[in-house]
Amino acid sequence: MATGLLAAAGARAQDGGAKPAVPTTPSAPVAGSDTVRLVPQRTPNGVRYVFHERGTGALPHAGSRVAVRYTGFLPDGHVFDATVAWGAPLRFRVGRHEVIAGWDELLPQLPVGSRVRAWIPAALAYGAKGVRHPDDDTRFLIPPDTELVFELQVLGVR
Repeated sequence: MATGLLAAAGARAQDGGAKPAVPTTPSAPVAGSDTVRLVPQRTPNGVRYVFHERGTGALPHAGSRVAVRYTGFLPDGHVFDATVAWGAPLRFRVGRHEVIAGWDELLPQLPVGSRVRAWIPAALAYGAKGVRHPDDDTRFLIPPDTELVFELQVLGVR
């Protein structure tokens, strides 16, 4: 869905790697895994996230160009968007309002290589407007005032 996280900006680079399977529900961390951090984190404006794997690479900052792979879920587990459908990661600049505000707040906390599950409050996603279905203006892809859940992996930063 090009109208989702990247409304007007649309730089999607090609990725020659294999396409991973689209998760159908948010994944649960594997208990006992050395790479899983089950301690929930919270940003100042209420984005909650849990590390599946904490990366060791550079931290993005305002203006950084990042590449991420993600799957977005509604609270009921329905997938509304996924980079695997495009065959390439999403590329954008942090802090430039190219993505939802919750992502701009979250990304500076995630070193390259990190995989997280994140809960974005509605106010930092699409708020009271939601996102209408492109083919049927009477329906919503993302209903108004909906918290979103993301499985997110930071692939690169420059």
